[in-house]
Amino acid sequence: MMSFILYVIGFFVLLAGVGYGAYLLNIPGTWIIVGALVITGAGIMSSGSHIKRHFYPGDVPGARRQAG
Repeated sequence: MMSFILYVIGFFVLLAGVGYGAYLLNIPGTWIIVGALVITGAGIMSSGSHIKRHFYPGDVPGARRQAG
């Protein structure tokens, strides 16, 4: 869980840096918001690949699977 928290913190730092850089380049606020939404969507989609499942849905944690 700690690695996911670090991932989220790093993502927000990246988002803030890109947004501030766009502001300094005098990009209109509407496009900054659109870019932030796109980056947020990409972050949500990629966070799913960083979360490790310890068991499959329907399985009981700690139970052994039977061969066959």
